[in-house]
Amino acid sequence: MKTLISKTTKIITLVFLSQINIYAQTPSKSWKDVDYADDSMIYHRLDIYLPEIQKEKYPVVIAIYGSAWMANNLKESVMFSIGKSLLDAGFAVISPNHRSSRDALFPAQIHDIKAVIRFIRANAAKYSLDTSFIGITGFSSGGHLASLAGTSWNVRQFKIGNTSADMEGNVGIYLNYNTKVDAVVDWFGPIDLLNIDSCRTEKLFDENNAPEVFLMGCPMSQNKDRYRLASPITYIDSNDPPFLILHGDKDNLVPYCQSELLYNALKKAGVSSEYILVPGASHGPGLFDEKYYNMMKEFFLQKMKEK
Repeated sequence: MKTLISKTTKIITLVFLSQINIYAQTPSKSWKDVDYADDSMIYHRLDIYLPEIQKEKYPVVIAIYGSAWMANNLKESVMFSIGKSLLDAGFAVISPNHRSSRDALFPAQIHDIKAVIRFIRANAAKYSLDTSFIGITGFSSGGHLASLAGTSWNVRQFKIGNTSADMEGNVGIYLNYNTKVDAVVDWFGPIDLLNIDSCRTEKLFDENNAPEVFLMGCPMSQNKDRYRLASPITYIDSNDPPFLILHGDKDNLVPYCQSELLYNALKKAGVSSEYILVPGASHGPGLFDEKYYNMMKEFFLQKMKEK
């Protein structure tokens, strides 16, 4: 199984890097490989980038890479895509690593992202961060984690059937800080892992080798409740932050109905949300474009003004 995961990781990494625009804003200041969990592990490091514009402190957006949850050290990749426009807009960009499905099973990955949010709050003054606004975004599996962070804030020991999960975790040393985020931009992330194959034009994986199988540690048929616990849609309620959702209608890795499910569930719960379905766009190509980067930027700026 490890060999299969390794090969899949390499393929997915190459796909993502081939799809992003290779340019990035030069930050005025940055910190690399900051240990947010106090354990010196590579998957618990983050980078902090401040914009060129000089300010006393900067609102924050966390940007999470995609890798089908199979990579633990791709944090720099977000600065070659969605990170640039965020710096242009005046946001401090936080790009974290997180544990891969090879390192640990779910919910380790969302525990890491929650630890990042706590770390940012605890160390705001040190890094010139204005934590009165914290946005979060990510693409593909990073979109899943960003969405899950948005919908599962302060969820402890959520139980479905005989299966339960703590969605906050105990990673890091800043456990007294909260993990609330103020706005979410989801770029084609998996939302309902029970229905990941719906509206696909072709089945890409069998039950035993899909990326979510490695994340969950078992095929869906063996523990559907566990898959529900890993799905952002499970935790949606009226207290969730506003969402902007972007997806291509030709995406066959994560079918666009995943974003439709998210949008409809958010609207039903009364959560402010926008859904952009891009004709002809696939899993990155057609979406990783200045037009949609600007939509993300304007969304975060507007939600910051509305706070």
